[in-house]
This record gives sequence, structure tokens and C-alpha cells, in this order.
Amino acid sequence: MTTATPAEAAAHFRAALAFHTDVSDVAAALAADGDPGFVVLDSRSAEAWEQGHLPGAVHLPTALIPERAERLLDRNVPVVTYCWGPGCNGATRAALALAELGYRVREMLGGFEYWAREGFAYDTREGRGRRAADPLTAPVAAVNCGC
Repeated sequence: MTTATPAEAAAHFRAALAFHTDVSDVAAALAADGDPGFVVLDSRSAEAWEQGHLPGAVHLPTALIPERAERLLDRNVPVVTYCWGPGCNGATRAALALAELGYRVREMLGGFEYWAREGFAYDTREGRGRRAADPLTAPVAAVNCGC
């Protein structure tokens, strides 16, 4: 097994932080007073959207990004994409499609699955929902892990 040099590793992880964010950071930014400085985009199907999505998110399935992004998103506002969860690359594909159209974009790691598992409120077709925080995903009172 070969390993990268410390400088190569630092460059890689610095770049990763420029392209990714996590559920807790998105939740904190959305909960703070004022403009969070980004819009959240749910790239899943209409059926998945109706089962639950982040409050205030824009719904735009990945396949429709080329034809609808310009009507729904401001190019001057960064976009944070999410899909179902860590086992899905839909948010990555949505982020790629948006970047190719000229949008500044980051992917929310964990997706909707971890949003719900960490105990944050979400909207459904029936109204607002919230699950108890899963202690394995939100061990410190659903605030953050201390990292």
C-alpha cells in the first residue's frame, strides 16, 4: 500500500471540504438568523420528495436540471445538493450537472437519510415531521459530534 505525501493529502482534503458539507453544518446554517448564503436542492423523484424533504429545499430531479435550473435557481447563490443518503450518488450527479451549467455547488454528505436520522425536522405531503435522533448518528444531543 502506498500513501500520499502529507502535502498531497492536505491538498486532497482541502479540496474535499470545498465540495462537501454535512447535515449538521447545513442544519446550523439554516437555523441561524438571516440568509444562510446558499439554497438547498433535493435531486430525488417526486415520490421521494413527498415522503420527506428539507424545509425550504428546492425540488429539482437530476434529470430535469438542464431544462429547469435556470428558472428555479439564481446563479449568484451557491447550491447544496442532496439525495437519499450515503449509498446514493444522486447528489453527486446533480452537483455535476449544476457545475457544468455554471453554478457554484456543494454536496451534502449523508443526504436526507442522515438529515432525518440526526433528528432534524423535515416536510412531507402530510406536513412537518421529525424523528428522534439516532444515537449512532447524532451522539451529542443532535447538535454535532464535536469534530
